Amino acid sequence: MSNETKTKSKAEDSGSVIKITGLAKSFGTNEVLKDISLELRKEENLVILGKSGTGKSVTIKCIVGLLTQDKGDVKVFDEEVDQLSEEKLKALRIRIGFLFQSGALYDSMTVRENLEFPLRRVLKLSDKSEIDKRVKEILDGVGLPDAIDKMPSELSGGMRKRIGLARTMILKPEIMLYDEPTTGLDPITSKEISELIQSMKKNYHVSSIIITHDIACAKITADRILVMDSGTVIAEGSFDELEKSKDKLVNSFFK
Repeated sequence: MSNETKTKSKAEDSGSVIKITGLAKSFGTNEVLKDISLELRKEENLVILGKSGTGKSVTIKCIVGLLTQDKGDVKVFDEEVDQLSEEKLKALRIRIGFLFQSGALYDSMTVRENLEFPLRRVLKLSDKSEIDKRVKEILDGVGLPDAIDKMPSELSGGMRKRIGLARTMILKPEIMLYDEPTTGLDPITSKEISELIQSMKKNYHVSSIIITHDIACAKITADRILVMDSGTVIAEGSFDELEKSKDKLVNSFFK
């Protein structure tokens, strides 16, 4: 059995794909994360709810090794992220998809070329029929098969977000990290993106962390919610449980 297979087996057996304990991170005198502990379970949508500046984005950057914590442990698939070699960290990141707020499309490439790029660059695929098959499948999955030859400038904000998600999901990650997926979108499009996140979990069996301050997105997508404030987790539960919270700060999100 390979090391990778062993790692997957342990993670699957535990039912957990990410486990963070006592995470702390400061930038100079600014203590952004104080003591964060959380767990992402297999095929779960975990929403991290909080206002801007509460440390949500710093948390997920620690998960993918873009930032190194000052204290605490960050385990992904039972691997300590800050202990991984550059090669192993690169391999881990292939298993994790990251949807940026902007969608991060290459403006000089068509939708087709944007989707082909990670297949050729990351997976080193060269077989045209296999690449074409994957591109078609993922465009069907996000409901935009007719956008294949459009330029990003021809797409609406919601379409760009869908193509950004398609480009991430085309690598078939086991974990998805969504950073404010509905920011800047109108309510109808926000609802469509939230429902798409749900369908990604169902169709691709992906485990996801969704960072948002959009309560409508949280209601549609969340299996479980963590509420963060001032670098700590102040509440955890289902949408219905937290909606009934007597804590004024928690309750303020649901009004």
